Amino acid sequence: MLEAVGEVKYTFIRKSTENYSVKLLCDLLKVSRQAYYDWLKRGKSNRAIDSEILIEDIRKIYAEFKGRYGSPRIALELCRRGKFTSKNRVARHMQQVGLAALPWRKKKVMSRKPSAEGIAENLVKRVFDTKTKHILWVGDITYIPLQTGGFLYLAVWIDVFSRKVVGWAMQTRMTDQLVIEAFKQAIHKEHPPVGLMIHTDRGSQYTSRRFQAIVKSYGAMISMSRRGNHYDNAVMESFYKTLKRELMHDTKFGNAEEAKRAIFEYIEMFYNTKRMHSALGYKTPVEYELQSK
Repeated sequence: MLEAVGEVKYTFIRKSTENYSVKLLCDLLKVSRQAYYDWLKRGKSNRAIDSEILIEDIRKIYAEFKGRYGSPRIALELCRRGKFTSKNRVARHMQQVGLAALPWRKKKVMSRKPSAEGIAENLVKRVFDTKTKHILWVGDITYIPLQTGGFLYLAVWIDVFSRKVVGWAMQTRMTDQLVIEAFKQAIHKEHPPVGLMIHTDRGSQYTSRRFQAIVKSYGAMISMSRRGNHYDNAVMESFYKTLKRELMHDTKFGNAEEAKRAIFEYIEMFYNTKRMHSALGYKTPVEYELQSK
């Protein structure tokens, strides 16, 4: 272990000598200059070479997934590619080279004026566990700030079985048409059987007569969270938290079209097909559905 620590320190010194003196670096890292020069003469150990190769692989995966993966998922991705290592070793190397997954951001609550008409009972009661797909879909709306001013509103439906985004829609106005478009997209893509349950909050878009009539025309049942209780729709809360952390992270899209392209790519080309989910045993939603058939 001590030898491995020395390898890391000596490698760091060798890579930093263009900007700092060997004496300063050795003093900071508490190693002798003689020991460092002896290490240079011996050449790199097999472990040092292996570490450099691993760090390069870590950098590639980190860049490929746009900084969205931390050490556990990067270690799993390496194993998928036949390069077996531990999450702790990946974490050490990421810290060594200054790589970190994008941090979580605190959610800003979007206020909606509730409507007493059309409010449904909470039938889900925080049980987000189904044995197959098309039993329970959850939905919600979030907003995406734009540099041009205003917001782009995103409505999403997720199947809790696989955590797959089954339907989504985007508009610059937050109306019932937004959630209707997302719902119809999901219905036409997935063709769920009669008896599907959908769960949302009590927003006016979901309590509207038009939306509820369309839902019931497809044989689906409606469930709603209790007022102001975000944990009643925890799956959607988690999804939007992840999307904003991994896609936006302290940035604003220039305009609505730019935001739409980025969100489309995130959902269809990454989240559903490439992103590993801890709740699914680190499988993607599409993989989980296919393996469950």
